[in-house]
Amino acid sequence: MTEVEAAPALAAVRAVLERHGLVDRVRVFDVELPTAAAAAQHLGCEVGAIANSLVFRAGDEPVLVLASGAHRVDVARAGALFGVERLRRADADLVLAATGQQVGGCAPVGHPAPLRTVIDADLAGHERLWAGAGIKPAMFWATFDELVALTGAPVAAIA
Repeated sequence: MTEVEAAPALAAVRAVLERHGLVDRVRVFDVELPTAAAAAQHLGCEVGAIANSLVFRAGDEPVLVLASGAHRVDVARAGALFGVERLRRADADLVLAATGQQVGGCAPVGHPAPLRTVIDADLAGHERLWAGAGIKPAMFWATFDELVALTGAPVAAIA
């Protein structure tokens, strides 16, 4: 196992996936894929099939929005789902503290403590989704239903 593959953040994501019976889903690449566009190009899929794990602040609470790479999050619409007027983007320090993962490699799972999460309804339109796996050069694939089961998050229109 390489140093990259032994990263604690990646190991945490793999452990969650394996607990849900999702084995052999993680792909570690030779390059970092820090954006939805870069990931889609490398994977040969639509940018909308990339499930971006975006950490925001709902007041003082870090929250997670799993958004399709095809559009921007409507921070007022998504904020209402978390009971605030609008979400504010979390800085890199808060992302790391809340998830144990760095911006650009953030996963929907594998965090030190659960984050309130919402999943973009637009992700349901793709047969296979790709999400960050805790480090920039790694991603995992799941179906929409598997992603919902992994996170236990509600699905909503957030764009």
